Amino acid sequence: MNYPLVLEPQQTTFCQSFNLNYRVICNNLLSLTQSRSLPKGLALHAHIIKSGIQIIPLVSHHLINFYSKLQRPIDSTLVFHETHPKSSTTWSSVISSLSQNEEPILALQFFRQMLHDGVTPDDHIFPCATKACGILCDYRIGQSIHCFAFKIGFDSDVFVGSSLVDMYAKCGNIEIARKVFDQMPDRNVVSWSGMIYGYAQMAEDEEALRLFKLALGEGLDVNDFTFSSVIRVCANSTLLELGKQIHGLCLKTSYDSSSFIGSALISLYSKCGLVEGAYRVFDEVPVRNLGMWNAMLIACAQHGHTEKVFGLFKEMEGIGMKPNFITFLCVLYACSHAGLVPEGKFYFDLMKKHGVEPGDQHYASLVDCLGRAGKLQEAVQVIEKMPMQPTESVWGALLTGCRIHKNTELAAYVADRVFELGPVSSGVHVLLSNAYAAAGRYQEAAKARKMLRDRGVKKETGLSWVEEGNKVHTFAAGDRSHSKSKEIYEKLNELGDYMEQAGYVADTNYVLQQVAGQEKSETIRYHSERLAIAFALITFPPERPIRIMKNLRVCGDCHNAIKIISKCTKRVIIVRDNNRFHRFEDGKCSCGDYW
Repeated sequence: MNYPLVLEPQQTTFCQSFNLNYRVICNNLLSLTQSRSLPKGLALHAHIIKSGIQIIPLVSHHLINFYSKLQRPIDSTLVFHETHPKSSTTWSSVISSLSQNEEPILALQFFRQMLHDGVTPDDHIFPCATKACGILCDYRIGQSIHCFAFKIGFDSDVFVGSSLVDMYAKCGNIEIARKVFDQMPDRNVVSWSGMIYGYAQMAEDEEALRLFKLALGEGLDVNDFTFSSVIRVCANSTLLELGKQIHGLCLKTSYDSSSFIGSALISLYSKCGLVEGAYRVFDEVPVRNLGMWNAMLIACAQHGHTEKVFGLFKEMEGIGMKPNFITFLCVLYACSHAGLVPEGKFYFDLMKKHGVEPGDQHYASLVDCLGRAGKLQEAVQVIEKMPMQPTESVWGALLTGCRIHKNTELAAYVADRVFELGPVSSGVHVLLSNAYAAAGRYQEAAKARKMLRDRGVKKETGLSWVEEGNKVHTFAAGDRSHSKSKEIYEKLNELGDYMEQAGYVADTNYVLQQVAGQEKSETIRYHSERLAIAFALITFPPERPIRIMKNLRVCGDCHNAIKIISKCTKRVIIVRDNNRFHRFEDGKCSCGDYW
């Protein structure tokens, strides 16, 4: 006969005390996780060990999550190994901690060990494993996990399906991502956001915007990740008016304080030439993550606000925000494009003090800084001392310096080193050709361009575009396809007369082809940026700044011409080329003629 268990009074008191202590500890762990308080968390962990309750799976789960949120994934694994028995929640916690903290290989190793121990993954564990595959950009492992999820019936789960969409999109397999997305019986904000992000990442901007519109039409409650992906599409396509509308939607839905959206908005306004808007967004977001600081740094650097870059960096150090490799890239870029060689060397040396090892991109920035300032031999010495093999971007930076200072002998040496790397981009061939042409060595320039054609690589066509209303107007050099082509060319001829009266003489050295003098003047007169400016002058109201976007670097003659145009027309003209922004006003440029 079974009798009910009867506890003695002292046993009941002990159980009640234990239960109370256990609940208080769990609540305290949650509180310390939210406040990110490491010292107090370590003290509480020590108390947990002394109390002997670390064996309770829920306590271990909270400890693993605590270390995960404080970006200490290895400490999470130590807690995991001390936990017995290990429940599916414990496994989920540690795999999540590793994947969330950029330790994808370890996350997949734990996932594999979990399967070996006979634990079946659930709708929490599968997304963590697929996230790790997304970080690695390895869709083959992701496909294996997808097959396993299908085999045990989790493929139709909304959380698992959403994570698969996100994984395939991040791996660049947009077709498979879309197939999974279309086959999902139910979709949530994560699946929609993952699909939109995937299209944005693949530069399929129209499809990303179409999907976003469809999501809103279905009444989806989009989140900050969705908004940030769409805003980045607007930034990359320089769709300022649409970006402003989405910014308004963020304000309406109270997502404007998100640091993810803040970073995207800073990029939008900066890339569209409205750096003042970027400053405003930065100042209005109450809590800024590192991504937001970096976005503001690159915005300032590209717009020539170099002192502001240095000020922001000091402010970061003052509040304890640890800079990463992107932060230093932004600062080095600012030094390079302002000709500040001592400052560039200082920040390059400062990297190691912050625990950041210089990569090939940092070396490329330092070489670019030295090369633009004419310190070509010093740039060569930096390359020779690099701890890794110099990349195409490093040699390309030196080649840019050779072109600026017309050192064709060094340019030829650099070209030989680049071609030893194997197939290279068209940009290197063009840089070499331009270096020869700038020095008047047209036969060598033609040979470099022939090499480009022989390898089946096409030089990118120079384009300039300007947004008017809901339409983007695009121009190529000598383009006469626009509906207002007649008025545009009439405006250019009218401007030409004003410019000549102001002392403008075309610098035909920037026509890098061996043609007659008159033909050179005609060629340079109808460059794409001038056509776009002429269109804006006949279309925009007088008080509106003119913003021109360009996919290639603005040539020196056009730079001089636009300065004079800004003075003659009394207009603010902002030109974004593939390197930086130029704000022309009253005959002056924000770059100080150094770019």
